[in-house]
Formats: sequence, structure tokens, C-alpha cells
Amino acid sequence: MLTKDYIEMNISLDSIDRKILGALQENGDLSSQALAEKIGLSPSPVWRRVKKLLSKGVIKGTVALLDPEKVGLQVMAIANVSLEDHHPNSVKDFDRVVRERPEILECYATSGQHDYTLKVICASIQAYDQLLSEHLMRCKAVHQVNTSFVLRNTKSTTALPLD
Repeated sequence: MLTKDYIEMNISLDSIDRKILGALQENGDLSSQALAEKIGLSPSPVWRRVKKLLSKGVIKGTVALLDPEKVGLQVMAIANVSLEDHHPNSVKDFDRVVRERPEILECYATSGQHDYTLKVICASIQAYDQLLSEHLMRCKAVHQVNTSFVLRNTKSTTALPLD
């Protein structure tokens, strides 16, 4: 049975909503007029739909995507982290360290061999080493960190598949 909370969280998206979302994923800077032209509607209904998608949390925000290399961030790493234990205090301590470090872009609790997978970006290998030694490994909850450095980016997108 679907709960009221589930129904409220998962709104129904029609084809126009999906077109709007697709266009905004390509270019979040589109004006209401430009978005309306791209979708094939007038600006007022498009604006109302965008406001509804924002209010329902479907659109979480608009950001500028930066080129890491052009802002001096040369090293991307994937770090697989294993914790000493899964006591709530250990997890809370680890989560705190992750939230405090801006170099950690993403953190996923995972199944399998490791407890967490982190996406990390730094200016250099030395900066990554400093993050590891001064922050991650100093966290008492962390047992082991296994790092793979990204050699080449084959695909990177923030666009969700809407079909």
C-alpha cells in the first residue's frame, strides 16, 4: 500500500514536465521565455510548472558546473572506506568528517567489500595525502581506505535519465 508520504514525495510527471526537466538539465540558465519556446508552450504555464517542480522538490536547485582543472583541482580519486565497526557513534563520527571536508564531493554507503565509496577532488597527490592522513585516518571509526586515482574521465554528467 502506498503511504501518503510516498505519494507526496513521488509526484506524477507528464511529458511536458519531462521536457522541461530535460531542457533545464541541459541548461539551467534558460529564461522562462527561452524554456517556453524550447518546450512549445507559452511562458506562463511553463513558469507555473517550474514553480511546482521546485516546490515539490523535483528541482533541488540550480548550480554552475566548474571545470576542475581550470580552478586548480588536478587529482580525482575514488576512495573505498571500511569502518572499524557500525556502531551509531562510529558512523556519526565518520559522517561528520565527510561533511566537513570540501574535497569530498560525494559519499555513498555501499554494500559489498567496503562500507563507503567517496569521490574526492584535490589540487595534488600531496593534498590528497594530507586529507587522508590528517582527516580520514584520524577518524577513529575508519579502519581502512583503499584509493584509486582517476586517470581519465570517460563520462561525467549530472543529467538524470527521464525516459
